[in-house]
Amino acid sequence: MKNKLFYFAVTVSMAGFLFGFDTVVISGANLPIKELWNTSEWFHGTFIMSMALWGTVVGALLAGYPTEKLGRKTTLIWIGALFFISAVGSALAPDPYSFSFFRFIGGLGVGASSIAAPTYISEISNAKNRGRLGVLYQFNLVFGILIAFISNYLLNGVGGDNDWRWMLGIEAVPALLYTIMVIGVPKSPRWLLLHKNDPDEALRVLKLTSSEEDAKALLKDIQDDQNKSKEEPTSIFSGKYNFSLLLAFLIAFFNQLSGINFILYYAPEILEKAGFASSDSLLSSISIGLVNLIFTFVGMYLIDRLGRKQLMYIGSFGYIISLLMVAYGFYADASANIKLVFILMFIASHAVGQGTVIWVFISEIFPNKVRAFGQAWGCGTHWVFAAIITLLGAVLINSFEPYIVFCFFAFFMVLQLLFTMFLMPETKGVSLEELHKVLVRKKGSE
Repeated sequence: MKNKLFYFAVTVSMAGFLFGFDTVVISGANLPIKELWNTSEWFHGTFIMSMALWGTVVGALLAGYPTEKLGRKTTLIWIGALFFISAVGSALAPDPYSFSFFRFIGGLGVGASSIAAPTYISEISNAKNRGRLGVLYQFNLVFGILIAFISNYLLNGVGGDNDWRWMLGIEAVPALLYTIMVIGVPKSPRWLLLHKNDPDEALRVLKLTSSEEDAKALLKDIQDDQNKSKEEPTSIFSGKYNFSLLLAFLIAFFNQLSGINFILYYAPEILEKAGFASSDSLLSSISIGLVNLIFTFVGMYLIDRLGRKQLMYIGSFGYIISLLMVAYGFYADASANIKLVFILMFIASHAVGQGTVIWVFISEIFPNKVRAFGQAWGCGTHWVFAAIITLLGAVLINSFEPYIVFCFFAFFMVLQLLFTMFLMPETKGVSLEELHKVLVRKKGSE
């Protein structure tokens, strides 16, 4: 692939780094903030821990409009500004209410990034490299998670009782760097053609990312698809796109019902319950981020070779085995290290399966005409359930035996396996325009 294509994809995927960093950095500040402001479990879960998630829900549900109307690139620039404001504001917050407000602002950035970045990357890619480039967003996401865990560990105790402020404020640095870099990427060629009716500029961008011959051929395919879809409805809920909506809803629903955000957000607390000391739990959290990163590399390597569906099979079986073994470890009071091994197996299963597939898959299954709104639907579903689980996490972890919680998540992963077997199509190696024919036009005529 052309170096410029890779550079554009990497730059935009840095939104994923901010996404991962922002969502997990709160884990290091969780207990210090609880002690500082002495809030109830419900207030802590609803405002301190999950307010960013509710911002993410709003950001994901609303970001389809600026992504379509203002463009993918403009939306990505504003996302960087939101992350910067959130980092500075959260670090300086004098009370739990202002803190929750600035965490909400960061959540808006996370939600919007999960719409605009995968959409942009899928639209500058081709059928052969779309999977690998799309996974760059997930790679940066898990890299951000790892750096957040490492940052929390290194900053622990640096500012005394205010070390959590440094943990949160440091995000302003990569947020500013990302915002400057993303200004230099071109606009999406598909957006330029479909929303600006500018084939000359669209062709110029396509030539930056592929050979002249391939660029002209792809431009023709996009124009042909545009002409054929003129009579198709512009509303995502018209009924024409129901199958794609169902696929996006289910993969997002199962992503969160695996318990991934519960484990990432409450990692230090879960590890303490598993038997680690407080300082050891922060250090062990780094192992979660590291395993996540390593197995995301595996997913990147396999997604355009084995395909999306095969990775979901691997991930589903890994989920079921690891969650049940973690549940058994808590039930039988196994050693802390044994529990950690199966928690890491769970993280590896997620990284190879759902973690690698979800953002690529949702960005593929909607046609150019409604892609941003379809992405908003799938990501909105993802973040609604993420917020609910995170909101309830503080109560779940203190009201139920851990083995019950992990068995609950394992049950839903059995259902995910059935979804993969009977409903999920394979999208590997198929152009976005060809997928439009298969998933929308064909399904709509049945």
